[in-house]
Amino acid sequence: MALHAPSRRNFLTSTAGAASLLGWGDLAFLSRLRPVFAEEARVDPSTVQFDSGIEPTVRLIEETPRERLLEEVAARIAKGLSYRELLAALQLAGVRNVQPRPSVGHKFHAVLVVNSAHLASLASPPQHRWLPIFWALDYFKSAAARDVREGNWTMQPVDEAAVPGSTAAGSAFAAAMDGWDESAADVAAAGLARTAGENEVYERFFRYGARDFRSIGHKAIFVANSRRTLQCIGWRHAEPVVRSLAYALLMHEGDNPAGRDDAADRPFRTNQERLAQIRPDWRDGRLDDGATEELLAALRTDANEAVCDLTVEILNRGVSPQSVWDGLLVGAGELLMRQPGIVALHALTTTNALRYAYDASGDDETRRLVLLQNAAFLPMFRDAMHGRGDVGDLNVQNLQPAPVDGTPQEAIQKIFAQIDADPLAAAGATLGYLQAGNSAESLIDAARVLVYLKGNDAHDYKFSSAVLEDYYKVSPAWRDRFLAANVFKLQGSARPDNALVQRTREAFKV
Repeated sequence: MALHAPSRRNFLTSTAGAASLLGWGDLAFLSRLRPVFAEEARVDPSTVQFDSGIEPTVRLIEETPRERLLEEVAARIAKGLSYRELLAALQLAGVRNVQPRPSVGHKFHAVLVVNSAHLASLASPPQHRWLPIFWALDYFKSAAARDVREGNWTMQPVDEAAVPGSTAAGSAFAAAMDGWDESAADVAAAGLARTAGENEVYERFFRYGARDFRSIGHKAIFVANSRRTLQCIGWRHAEPVVRSLAYALLMHEGDNPAGRDDAADRPFRTNQERLAQIRPDWRDGRLDDGATEELLAALRTDANEAVCDLTVEILNRGVSPQSVWDGLLVGAGELLMRQPGIVALHALTTTNALRYAYDASGDDETRRLVLLQNAAFLPMFRDAMHGRGDVGDLNVQNLQPAPVDGTPQEAIQKIFAQIDADPLAAAGATLGYLQAGNSAESLIDAARVLVYLKGNDAHDYKFSSAVLEDYYKVSPAWRDRFLAANVFKLQGSARPDNALVQRTREAFKV
């Protein structure tokens, strides 16, 4: 599979160009790579098995010690290991070895981050696509070690005798998920993966991924990221992935949620009642900046029920759902300005995942439902932020653009040099840069380079991939403020390079 970045006629013509022009490091060593096939390896029948073509590469990732894995994989790439095969093996190693409990997060980011690393790779020139994947390989080894310490969970083979056939798999899956029945959902998910198409399977998962607010959005994120990864690596790898996904979506605390009225579940129940209140032609409508501003104001103060009611009202006025999405995306960015921490970060990555589900779904009811769930979740994220310290009162609409000094390249250097010391000034400089008509793609390229060079956490990839993708999902009237708000959590150029870049560079030396 060839991965090509879009053709660009600006001074940042590639990720390498961004690095060298801005003085942020040399990534040219990655250009030495070319693809290879995996060698044969022993298969252990006591765990879930993958097909014979991918199993050896998965075993290589699982069994090679962390301190040697990058070097071993680099040698395989030099002999022909393909990007797609390595991506597939990384995803499958994660779902087989890392348990999405007690929360669909923490160590399970080794699985969640695979698609984010892939998106970073897609946006890079072909010779640089390996660096995000190498970071994800190293991160998997740390997560797998944590899983061993926490009980050494491994996905077991499915109970073949209980797997329903094609006529029963759909109803069995719905009943199991509605009843929060893990064993029944496991075999039903396997049945769906074997007999239903990708779209049918994920139409079901889109709804369940948006069902509850547990794990601060990671359920919806896993739905979106797993599907996007499968679209690259192939549906033949789907069964273990959707089994892991069903298991993750059934994570809960206490007794069965079906029998109680928990705050995490309440929006889904009330929003299903709101669906019928939305006009039939709701997808048609006009862009309305005033409606976006109204929604932003509600997101700052109102409870989730009121925000959902307002969303229905806005749609019924004949406003385009794009104006609602503008409010949700920009509102999530404003939360990050107010408290640049882990909760607000997940408000953005969850909104990215739910927007993906909205775009990918072919079911009108599902699209209305995920839109309303996103409207409910943002006030819940806002309220959760208060348990993490002070929440500021910054308003994205009041952000003032700073004048651009020097060349566009110099402006970009100044923005990223300011982020750590004065993120508000960096946000103003970003808004000034963009409103002056300078290239957003150049700024985005630079942000990605710094994730490669400076990032040390799964959230660095998850957040940056979501935000840099969603810039183009926001209407032109709002997208510059959206990106400026999110500068608060991008990587600053003053931070030290991570150790993995040098290790990867050494691994690829010929």
